[in-house]
Amino acid sequence: MMRNTSKTSQAMPSMLQALRRTSLAAVALAAMALSACSSLQQAPSAAATSTTGGAARQYHQAIDVSGRLSLRYQQDGKEQAVYGSFTWSQNKQETAITLLSPLGQTLATINIGADQATLKQAGQPPRIASDVDALTVQALGWPLPIAGLRDWLQGFGQNAAGQRFTATPAADDSFSVTTADKWLIQYSNWQDQNNAVDSYPKRIDLARNTAQAGDVAIRIVISNRQSH
Repeated sequence: MMRNTSKTSQAMPSMLQALRRTSLAAVALAAMALSACSSLQQAPSAAATSTTGGAARQYHQAIDVSGRLSLRYQQDGKEQAVYGSFTWSQNKQETAITLLSPLGQTLATINIGADQATLKQAGQPPRIASDVDALTVQALGWPLPIAGLRDWLQGFGQNAAGQRFTATPAADDSFSVTTADKWLIQYSNWQDQNNAVDSYPKRIDLARNTAQAGDVAIRIVISNRQSH
């Protein structure tokens, strides 16, 4: 019995050490698990803070815009001017534009789908082309960069370096950029310049030298805008 007791007492320290090592390992594993849970719980919060803090204006595929349009260009060496108003409606699949005279008469309607654009003028057969910007110059005698305006009307686009830009109200209310197709755009007024998320261009000035109409300057003033 004494021998058995002695063996048992000798085994006890080893068992205690093993239990201690097991307990320490369990504590360490528990601490690691708690740390991992803590990290997982903090990640969404940090992401939400980052998203909220850096909230930016969103691009909308579907918008309705109306306003005034003025344009200066050259024809046969003489300065020409066009004044009027416009309506613009776009969604992901198509764009519809109506150009109006100062008295509200329809000068032209332009509809752009996935494969072609159609321009209609009173008393003339419809014109159809795959390139809406070329179609506009051919029919009207002056360029209206409709393809780019799908983005530019909302303050987005691609600059001369091929990088996407997002226009924002500057300290002097002006944001300028040259686009990939060489239009100089100046955003000189905003609908709500104190709210970066809901701020949208109110006045847009475009300028470019063109082969068809010399120096062209277009001013767009947006009076109404709705997004869907």
